[in-house]
Amino acid sequence: MPRYALLIEYDGGPFQGWQRQAAGQASVQGAVEEALGRLEPGPHTIAAAGRTDAGVHATGQVATVDLSRDWDPFRLGEALNWHLKPQPVGILSVRRVAEDFHARFSAVERRYLFRMVARRAPVTHDRGLVWQVLNPPDVDAMREGAAHLVGHHDFTTFRSSICQAASPVKSLDSIEISEHSYPGGVEVRFRLRARSFLHNQVRSIVGTLERVGAGAWAPGRVAEALAARDRAACGPVCPPQGLYLTGVGYPVDPFAESR
Repeated sequence: MPRYALLIEYDGGPFQGWQRQAAGQASVQGAVEEALGRLEPGPHTIAAAGRTDAGVHATGQVATVDLSRDWDPFRLGEALNWHLKPQPVGILSVRRVAEDFHARFSAVERRYLFRMVARRAPVTHDRGLVWQVLNPPDVDAMREGAAHLVGHHDFTTFRSSICQAASPVKSLDSIEISEHSYPGGVEVRFRLRARSFLHNQVRSIVGTLERVGAGAWAPGRVAEALAARDRAACGPVCPPQGLYLTGVGYPVDPFAESR
């Protein structure tokens, strides 16, 4: 059966996460599989590079699916986008891939962005797309705190109690924190890169760093929290609406223009 890779963008607000849910609960996976079912008799099961939680967005999610028909990739993407309307899900690109390519297991890197906006007035146009705080954080202090987390560590402190990963030990390749002008305030963007992440790891890290930026934590307390290997030592977990899966890395990019 031909295998296809889908590059997917979505607003996670209306969904209970990526993963298919019980009847009556909307999911991104369910929406795409339903659209596939209108093109070919189902059921269809698609595999994603990352199972984003309820309210989390994506600009670069990748999924793979096997279909019985030999589709032209462009026409498949166009047809899926038609049947996904009016849901906030877009198929950005479709590529035919080898049978051994798997969106999750072939991935060597995941990239996430978290958007925090600091301003007094309520957010309007970005409502549901950012985490709003009232006061501008100390970005330099957050960078100092974040430096303690980069590298190969036991991230038990920053792992959800319901995380199903076999081990809390992960390598966090980078955390980049940048500051940008925003109408009436400032936007702080956190970009995290790793081969894989634990459940709620990014939101736990950003929530902890916000405490540093607010002056409630000294930067060195982040290192103490990491060393504690205790969920109780973590700062508050930030809300999901500022989080985006922005990209997935593979040994060979299936969506490269040269393909």
